[in-house]
Amino acid sequence: MRSEVPRERLRFFSNLKMPPERRRRVRQDRKTQARPDGRAGARWGRPPRKANPSCQRKSLAWPRAAAAAISVASEEEKRLRLRNRLALEEDKPAVERCLEELVFGDLEDDEDALLRRLRCPRVEVQEDSDDSEVEKEAKDNFLPQKKPVWLDEEDEDEEMVDMMNNRFRKDMMKNANENQLSKDELQKRLKEEFQHAMGGVPAWAEANKWKTPSDDESEEDEDDLLQRTGNFISTSTSLPKGILKMKNCQHANAERPTTARISSVQFHPRAQVVMVAGLDNAVSLFQVDGKTNPKIQSIYLEKFPIFKACFSANGEEVLATSTHSKVLYVYDMLAGKLIPVHQVRGLKEKIVRSFEVSPDGSFLLINGVAGYFHLLSMKTKELIGSMKINGRIAASTFSSDSKKVYASSGDGEVYVWDVNSRKCLNRFVDEGSLYGLSIATSRNGQYVACGSNCGVVNIYNQDSCLQETNPKPLKAIMNLVTGVTSLTFNPTTEILAIASESMKEAVRLVHLPSFTVFSNFPVVKKKNISLIHTMDFSPRSGYFALGNEKGKALMYRLHHYSDF
Repeated sequence: MRSEVPRERLRFFSNLKMPPERRRRVRQDRKTQARPDGRAGARWGRPPRKANPSCQRKSLAWPRAAAAAISVASEEEKRLRLRNRLALEEDKPAVERCLEELVFGDLEDDEDALLRRLRCPRVEVQEDSDDSEVEKEAKDNFLPQKKPVWLDEEDEDEEMVDMMNNRFRKDMMKNANENQLSKDELQKRLKEEFQHAMGGVPAWAEANKWKTPSDDESEEDEDDLLQRTGNFISTSTSLPKGILKMKNCQHANAERPTTARISSVQFHPRAQVVMVAGLDNAVSLFQVDGKTNPKIQSIYLEKFPIFKACFSANGEEVLATSTHSKVLYVYDMLAGKLIPVHQVRGLKEKIVRSFEVSPDGSFLLINGVAGYFHLLSMKTKELIGSMKINGRIAASTFSSDSKKVYASSGDGEVYVWDVNSRKCLNRFVDEGSLYGLSIATSRNGQYVACGSNCGVVNIYNQDSCLQETNPKPLKAIMNLVTGVTSLTFNPTTEILAIASESMKEAVRLVHLPSFTVFSNFPVVKKKNISLIHTMDFSPRSGYFALGNEKGKALMYRLHHYSDF
């Protein structure tokens, strides 16, 4: 077995010398000792010689000397080890030496003391019968919290915060003597300010808040949500502002091209059909698919350049007027017959051009000259009554419930008439308008939009238009610089389309209710829109169509709306 005595101890033993008396006695014993083979020495079987008592005393002193030598050697070893460690510590930076002292203790401590300090006894935690095996194992391995190695005296001193030189803290001073506050007092003051602003302590800030059954149910719902995979993100039902996702589709009248100006474009209220009419004396119907848009039928009216064409409310008839005639054409789509209305009894207008159909399909409103507009029955095409405003009538429209008529005059005023009694309910001046050009109402009965010659579109609340003599607009849209000739709300009242026929690319889409313009329409670099004369949205806002002076019925697909 290999000896574990250090090398220094072995070198020490080799330097020890035997006393002279002991050496002589050893020599004599070697000479007189009988060998088993009988070759030399004393005879075999002679009794051994008795040792000298003085030698016995000297042999007892030998183990004590060896123990003293071993202790001296171990002390020398410790001294050399400490000297080597101190030599290595001199090359380390002060920060590293300080960190080692905090972790391992003083350098003078030996390694055994360090090991004993690291081997702390485990804390005996009282086991609970309800704890799982994993929790019990964690408790067994839990080490006791040690006392801090040092305490910073500066932390115990209360640091004062200046209140006068900070504009936010200055408002929290209760009197002029509070130039400085301690951190604890400042924290209490901030809590008081927060609770005063919130009207008390909010529920989420309460430390002792008992859980309710609804909280447990919400936690179960969260756990159930985390246990399943899939697409949990759904699109919002309301139209977002900023960017309108849309795609340019094939022209609505691509299968019947023309170079004449498009005067009317309108989607059928019940079928996926679009009508396109223009100054080429034709009314054409196209099937809307966004790709080829096949033509269904074309109706040619000889020497009748169409000023306006419109579907009836039920979509069974098409009404058309000309630029220089008093004849009103009615096309019955079910019977396939074209019925001209040459003269309306009681109607003394020489030219019939602009008209409106009520949303409920009961009335037909014809704009005349000298401020007159006439109310006709949609079923019989007979005159019911006439109303007059001051000045020239520029545009008119029905309310969403077909009970009121809004008329914009040439002097910048707006008149509100009751359909049943044919009396003026209110009259107000369109703010900032010299004379009006267009007017439109929303489908949900919330907004009234008025377009003027200066390019401003004022959006009013319908209730204020009925009750106030000088209503203030909710928003004035000033993105156009020429007269606004076309206004159209989409069926969901989320988009207002405004356009001017006096300037190319002068069309904008306004988001409601934020009253902001979509920034990605129109694309000015392409310049394919030109001068816009008419606009319309499909029944569920899936498509948007425009007619320009080049004979093209532009059509766009609005991706936010999934249906036609």
